Amino acid sequence: MPLHVPPAPAPALRSVLAALGSPTAVREARTPALRSAQGPLSPEHPLPVHVLGVAPGDLAPATRLAAWRFQIRSTERAVAAADTMLTADGWTFSHFFEGPYIASTELALRQAEGMSGPYQPRLLSIPNLYMLALWLHGDPTADASCGAPGPDDVLVPLSPAPPGFAAHRPHRAADLLPVITTRITPGPGPLLGSPAPA
Repeated sequence: MPLHVPPAPAPALRSVLAALGSPTAVREARTPALRSAQGPLSPEHPLPVHVLGVAPGDLAPATRLAAWRFQIRSTERAVAAADTMLTADGWTFSHFFEGPYIASTELALRQAEGMSGPYQPRLLSIPNLYMLALWLHGDPTADASCGAPGPDDVLVPLSPAPPGFAAHRPHRAADLLPVITTRITPGPGPLLGSPAPA
């Protein structure tokens, strides 16, 4: 079943296109694959990145929207990603990056397209575990900027996954979130301000 990819905010897409069109931004990016890519580069597969946090005394994890992430595709494959962030002036380009989560995200999205049921794809960052998961939200028409994983949502840990979690193995949120919650050692205060892993 095709995924229902939520539209990214127009200013976020414009800021990534502007950064891709800026020789300075591309040259100064710490992404060798992006600098050496041949042919046109295009932002694809925009996904909202939500950060999962657990504060002392919370009964359930909470999420907050931290970024919109775009896969940057060269002619044949994604070679990097671009994150945007929300500022007082709206969504703006943050940075380019590369690494194992690029290919892992593409693989997880391909796997998700073969699953039954309509889903809205998102990314769920768990900074305390250095973990990133594809979050398949069960309501494809939901506002992508808010919400928490529902019991029947599907979470797919991306590679590299932390010890004890199998990468690319889908789990119901009701089964995986309690495991994640017990693995997180809450520090003082809420954890929702932590940045999303690249």
